[in-house]
Amino acid sequence: MSATPVVVVNAVGLTRRLLAHAPRLKALADAGWVRSLDEASPAVTCTAQASLLTGEAPQGHGIVANGWLFRDTREVRFWQQSSALVQAETVETTLRRRAREQGREFRIAKLFWWFNQGADVDLSVTPKPWYGADGNKVFGISGTPDGLCERLESGLGKFPFHTFWGPNAGLPCTDWIARAAADVLAKDRPDLTFVYLPHLDYEPQRHGPSGCDMPKLVRELDDAAAPLLDRAKAEDARVWVVSEYGHCDVSRPVLLNRALRRAGLLTVRDGPFGETIDTFGSRAMAVCDHQLAHVYVSRSEDISMVRELLASQPGVARTLAGEERAEIGLDHERSGEVVALSEPDAWFAYPYWLDDARAPDFARTIDIHRKPGFDPCEMFFDPALIWPMGRAVRRLVQKKLGFRTLFDVVPLDPNLVRGSHGLPAADPLDKPLLLADGPAPGGDRLKTMDFRNLLLDAFSQG
Repeated sequence: MSATPVVVVNAVGLTRRLLAHAPRLKALADAGWVRSLDEASPAVTCTAQASLLTGEAPQGHGIVANGWLFRDTREVRFWQQSSALVQAETVETTLRRRAREQGREFRIAKLFWWFNQGADVDLSVTPKPWYGADGNKVFGISGTPDGLCERLESGLGKFPFHTFWGPNAGLPCTDWIARAAADVLAKDRPDLTFVYLPHLDYEPQRHGPSGCDMPKLVRELDDAAAPLLDRAKAEDARVWVVSEYGHCDVSRPVLLNRALRRAGLLTVRDGPFGETIDTFGSRAMAVCDHQLAHVYVSRSEDISMVRELLASQPGVARTLAGEERAEIGLDHERSGEVVALSEPDAWFAYPYWLDDARAPDFARTIDIHRKPGFDPCEMFFDPALIWPMGRAVRRLVQKKLGFRTLFDVVPLDPNLVRGSHGLPAADPLDKPLLLADGPAPGGDRLKTMDFRNLLLDAFSQG
């Protein structure tokens, strides 16, 4: 097994079309090779990362989206971090087993990749707030071994969590993660390091690629990666760069849950904090995730009717049920009985209430775990507010004074969102990429699932 360390940088959103604007990363490609990757479906973070690390489609590893309905509890859960949810062996476990068989140690660091908690690695860092019994939340990071997070924040300052997601999401978190990875390379010397750099995942979702200065954003990513690339060179480490998906422009949200509710298939429980979905009483509900939705139908006799209803909605391109879901790798018990795919210029928004006055209180907040669907509106301040930043500051002061309060600054209008992902890109230049060194594979395109074996081969060949 190779003694040369490898650093895998997940530059989410980077495509071959954009690579020309990243001089450092392009230099790596020029010295090695680069290929477009045919996406896993859906092309979203959790599914893509599980497919990269296991070499399996979602029906093999079980990560059918960023979130899904857990049927045993009838709860929708997004952004779960337990590695035990991945139902296939990851490349980390395979490499460590091979090393043990050869009588040697193999150290792995996993920094901000998902499914990090309980992963078969030596060093890990992941975003993990603390939640108080009074409903309070304090930003923080978690990791192993003990003391690693404290060491990194002592040297680099507190992780800028507010820039990792929300209206302020942007460059500072990517800059911090890259410098943290450089520190880990220098002091801990892992054989394999996974690093997640999210900078290109924000503005293209807010405004769509055509609404952004993409050359500027890509150059910012390239500059932020410089400390990590420099340290990798100093450690004589190989650097691979991979991405999960490219972004596309969208012009219309599709609200499947409202259609289901109007048809009498989705029911809600009204209460003092607004309406919430009655997951036990609803005959059908859609768990929306960018351009794909898992639609859970409690009665088998309703499947055809639900499918027909969804297919009639403007912006819905296809619906798949039963074994048909295998066509896109989603024939799995965690998938909805019906899987809906949007038109390329559309995306699925989760709202189910028919009157904004009855929207649940969490809808106007950043609450990724409570919402029964992905909500990109969390990246905006509500334009209806006269001074949204001032409102946020006031809420922060109230919180620090001990008052219970909500950071209710998120808009309810999904029409603000102009970018998305989840479907395969039509042009190979807009697909995710893999750039690496060593022997180049044949052909001009690979599959996301090919990454695992290519990485295994890199360590086998030395």
